[in-house]
Order: sequence, then structure tokens, then C-alpha cells
Amino acid sequence: MKKTYRIEVDCASCAALMEDAARKTAGVAGCVVNFMTQKMEVEFADGADEGKVMKDVLKACRKVESDCEIEL
Repeated sequence: MKKTYRIEVDCASCAALMEDAARKTAGVAGCVVNFMTQKMEVEFADGADEGKVMKDVLKACRKVESDCEIEL
């Protein structure tokens, strides 16, 4: 299942780093962060708990940019 979220990201470089961090998160099968549209598309692994996975994704993204926000 794929889902799109609004995300606050300050630059294209940070967007790429957040994309990599999200892809390494358990339960994420794929992720694309678009800096220009301020959107993150996440593809969840089969059987993954969307809420828990997104909390982990937000935590990983905040390691890149501490003030990152994702509309869950």
C-alpha cells in the first residue's frame, strides 16, 4: 500500500537524506520525498502497521532535520 504525506523539508539535500532514512525504516518497502511539492510517498511492506511505521519514519527524519514535520 502506498500513501502520500505532506512533509516540511528545508532543502533538496535534506529531502534525499530523509528519503534514505525512511527507506531503512522497518516496515517501509519504498519511499520518495519531493522537495518541490513538500510531499513524501511511502510504500508500506505487507502487514506493516502504518501508524507505528510512520512514527519511526518521523523519528528517522528528525535525525536529518530536527524540526521536520510530517502530517500523519
